[in-house]
Order: sequence, then structure tokens, then C-alpha cells
Amino acid sequence: MFITTTATLDGKRIVDYRGIVVGDVIFGANVFRDFFASIRDVVGGRVTSYEKVFGDAREQAIAEMVKKAEALGANAVVGVDIDYEVIGQKGSMLLVTAAGTAVVVQDE
Repeated sequence: MFITTTATLDGKRIVDYRGIVVGDVIFGANVFRDFFASIRDVVGGRVTSYEKVFGDAREQAIAEMVKKAEALGANAVVGVDIDYEVIGQKGSMLLVTAAGTAVVVQDE
């Protein structure tokens, strides 16, 4: 499966558009991770616990999007966009959405 943020793939020709595909993932915040992140904010540095959550959420959202594209018979997703939103009471959850257009490509 080819996945790209661009509208085309070098050396490939889009022969069929299968539709828009979206993968959504919601992660809840962890109280202990929030506590240690607040300490890190005071002393400075990277908050690797949150970086891992964002990375995991992004990978899962892309995997969901790809699964939906494969169900449509696509072999690529073009124009991929990944969005992050904080939702829930007091911003307690992270929503990650990966969206793109499922297509069938062939070599030129």
C-alpha cells in the first residue's frame, strides 16, 4: 500500500478513485503521565511520554485508514492529512484523524 501526502505518486498513474477514507483514534489522558509531564514542563526538556502517545495514535489512525482503503480495493492513499484535536472535559482526550483518497495506481 502506497501512502502519500501528495496528490500523485512518481512513476505511477491513478487509474481509479475509490473514495475518501478516514481513520480515527481517541486516546484518553493518563493521570500519572500528566503528572510527570507537568514536572517536565517546570524543569524543561522533551515530554517523551506524550511523544509516544502521539506517535502511537498517529500509527493507529493511519492503519485504520489503510484498512478501509484495502476494503475498497485500493492499493494507494493519496492526499493524506493527519489532524490532532484535544476533546472531552478539560481536554482529557486526544483525537487523531488520518484522511485521504483511496485510489488504484499502476506503473506508468
